[in-house]
Amino acid sequence: MYKTAMLGCGGRARQHAAAYRFVKRGKLAAICDMNEERLHNFGDDFGISSRYTDLDEMLKKEKPDVLHIVTTPVDPSSEERLRYPLMKQASDHGVPAAIVEKPVAIEGEDWKQIAGLAEKTKTKFVVNTQLDFHPKNLELKKDVDAGRIGEIRFIDASARSRPSEQGGHVLQLVSSYIDNSRPVRVLGQTFGEESLNSAPGHPGPLHAVAHVLYENGVHVSLAFGTEMAQKASDTAGVYDHKRVFVVGTKGFVHWRFSSWERSTLDGGYESGTLDYSEQDVVAQGNLTEAVFDWLDDESNVHPTHLKQSLAEFNLLLGIYHSGVTNQIIDLPFEPPDGLIDLLREKL
Repeated sequence: MYKTAMLGCGGRARQHAAAYRFVKRGKLAAICDMNEERLHNFGDDFGISSRYTDLDEMLKKEKPDVLHIVTTPVDPSSEERLRYPLMKQASDHGVPAAIVEKPVAIEGEDWKQIAGLAEKTKTKFVVNTQLDFHPKNLELKKDVDAGRIGEIRFIDASARSRPSEQGGHVLQLVSSYIDNSRPVRVLGQTFGEESLNSAPGHPGPLHAVAHVLYENGVHVSLAFGTEMAQKASDTAGVYDHKRVFVVGTKGFVHWRFSSWERSTLDGGYESGTLDYSEQDVVAQGNLTEAVFDWLDDESNVHPTHLKQSLAEFNLLLGIYHSGVTNQIIDLPFEPPDGLIDLLREKL
């Protein structure tokens, strides 16, 4: 049985903890939060007695096998980027594995810091883009892997919320259907400056569109934001829209927030509804179990491992930079410092 711990006891952490009813090989044994009221409420609700307000103390005393890092990427009071220092802290303590909430970074500076950490750390970092593990999504991916839609020709994916909020989810959805092939070129455009300054924890442009070429030859169309992703949605809420549409030579699969559809030569056209909340808690459990699989077997690398997620975030930064320069960006690329400031000037 693997011993796990939680850093951060807010709303998102509760979803991580609730998923443990689907986790068979791990036990959430310790929690940490600087807000004592939130810490104790969380501990009481989930029956966790080992409670800390200092991360170093928790890691030293508890020595967890897996640490859930469930904090905002930016401290709203100081605007400090939090991902890198917390991940380095876990790495310095020799934590075997850590699950980090998305987005993995905010801009070029912290992306480069985390990319440097990825090259030398022994900690198995995983980014919590759990849509990869939704049961219906897994079913549709099996159809694709089995060749039921033929050879993939094109993918269209979108989210109605900002790229900095849900871009990680959407890009990992795309990657999951093409065996984590890496992007090699992007042409993008961004607009909407409102959230560059005022979005707590997720600064970035309000809208973005892009056309991406992947190393396997697949072309992908991406859209983020309320103005870009409305027409293809089956729900009304800003956060209730994420989708991936995979077109092959013999059919297609289409996963959406609350519905799905599929067309194959042998099965014809099929469609149905799904309950996102029910699927999501199972997916969170599946993602956690996959971390244990990686700890059990070095060759069983987690689908959302850090280097893969960094490649996807590098693509997002490429979209930003393409929007600033009005040029096609070859990937991977070295993002310039001050990219968010460049976006402010441009937008």
